[in-house]
Amino acid sequence: MDTPAPAVRGKRPPVGEPVIDRALGLLGAFDPDHRRLTLSELGRRAGLPLSTARRQAERLVAWGALERTAAGEYVVGLRLWEIASLAPRAVGLREVARPFMEDLYEATRHHVLLAVLDGDDALLVERRSSSRAVTVAYQVGERLPLHCTGVGLVLLAHASSELQARVCAGEVGVTPTAPAPDPARLRQSLQRIRHTGVAVLAREFPAPVVSVAAALRGEGDRVVAALSIVVPAGGASFRMVEPAVRAAARAVSRGIGAPGAGRERLTAH
Repeated sequence: MDTPAPAVRGKRPPVGEPVIDRALGLLGAFDPDHRRLTLSELGRRAGLPLSTARRQAERLVAWGALERTAAGEYVVGLRLWEIASLAPRAVGLREVARPFMEDLYEATRHHVLLAVLDGDDALLVERRSSSRAVTVAYQVGERLPLHCTGVGLVLLAHASSELQARVCAGEVGVTPTAPAPDPARLRQSLQRIRHTGVAVLAREFPAPVVSVAAALRGEGDRVVAALSIVVPAGGASFRMVEPAVRAAARAVSRGIGAPGAGRERLTAH
């Protein structure tokens, strides 16, 4: 669903709006459901008149933040991806986590996900998958709802009470495929996750799956990310997957500076 665009005065952008804000507005017009946009769509979603959108888009294309397709549509450019890949909160984490994600993948041949909390969502920063694994809709760079994904529940369980309250109230993360949660049940789930250290979640869309997720801790024992395996429902028992997820989470946590994290290296069986 499109986000309502801010009002535009006549044929000029809002008074006093910096050029950088207009450019960021154009970049923010893209999302997982809108990866290719015509100029008119770009301007409408950014709340800019066509002439301003065209001028700003041309500058972004020249710099490499946007690219034009053969059909004349705009897509996110590779240079923007190169810059984003340098984000320190994801780079070091991904480098440490990859070998253990590979171990989990080799042991299960299913999806292995790594996500961090970003605003009101879980941001997927790494994924290891097999083409033969069960279908999931998750892509690297995609934002996942906190209340109905394994990694999201782990991150939410250790998030601020203010964010937990808003999610429980259905104020954020609600979509047609992620309906509003039952507040009492969600709070019980979050308490259980904090007690057991793992989240186990069954989902039906886009295919019946079970996600088993654990927290990754960094300096000061602060939860900085979540790691999960997504397996077909009715397949491998989550009780068989859970120890591997726990071991990988402890190993990654040690690698990113958690005090007292386990020293074991996950071995595929």
